[in-house]
Amino acid sequence: MFPPLFRREAASTTLPPRGRPMPETPERILHRLEWQVIRRLDGILQGDYRSLFYGAGLDLADLREYQPGDDIRYIDWNVTARLDAPYVRQYHEDREITAWFLLDLSPSVDFGTVNSLKRDRLVDFVAVLARLLTRRGNRVAAILYDSRVQRVIPPSGGRMHVLRLINDLLRQPRLPAAPFTDLTALLATGYQVIRRRSLVFIISDFISAPGWEKPLALLNRRHETLAVRLWDPREVELPDIGIVVMQDAETGEQLLVDTHDRRFRQRFAEAAQRRQQALTTTFRRAGVDMLSLSTEDDLVRAIVTFAGQRKQRLKHK
Repeated sequence: MFPPLFRREAASTTLPPRGRPMPETPERILHRLEWQVIRRLDGILQGDYRSLFYGAGLDLADLREYQPGDDIRYIDWNVTARLDAPYVRQYHEDREITAWFLLDLSPSVDFGTVNSLKRDRLVDFVAVLARLLTRRGNRVAAILYDSRVQRVIPPSGGRMHVLRLINDLLRQPRLPAAPFTDLTALLATGYQVIRRRSLVFIISDFISAPGWEKPLALLNRRHETLAVRLWDPREVELPDIGIVVMQDAETGEQLLVDTHDRRFRQRFAEAAQRRQQALTTTFRRAGVDMLSLSTEDDLVRAIVTFAGQRKQRLKHK
């Protein structure tokens, strides 16, 4: 059972809550990120975005006998059966990337502080990655999910396409509550819709009904798949603030708890730790790298750290 979540209620007035700025437009969001994030990434990575988006090309170049350390996803099983020895496919380097964003917009992503929700992190991350890719002639696409798949945005390029994608995310209704999230539907749709080998980002807090582990592994066999896990520090450690009403962001169920109780806070933290360990194990078994992105993280630092760790891992693969 997942630990309960706080959920910030939406304001009933047209004015934003105190301390929170007026809602941003797609143009303002992209302009802000181009100045605050993308320019810094350009300076740090110096255009080496292949370290972020490692993947085989899409055009088959040759076949060769399997060697220890080769990626087993590239084994050609038909040739292997005929020659009675394992053979792997080699690909031409493909300069154009098609990237898909599989986006979990279920109620639990609306958790966070007044200044930053998990949904805000999702929008910023998608905007940054989409713009980095499209500036170099690549195409991006998205699948939007809340309690079910709501929309498939086909691949396209250019700044206007990124603005339309941001606009679609901002316009996506926020559900007050929903049946418990099941990411299986999102991943299965991705597997069915994305035919050509692509770069796939799954962006979610991964608070879901069980059963999505197998679709994740299937998706990663066909595509270069990366997971971006959204989280908030208050989901892993409760502050000592007295009697509070905790509300499950998915179902709307409420529970009165005493956060002065040290043992309760400890059990809460232990449950969160078990869930984190389970997610780490799931991604490792599926062969999927995970970027853990907090509502309090600096986006540039998180991306650069992830890129460095991924590059080192692939060197020793």
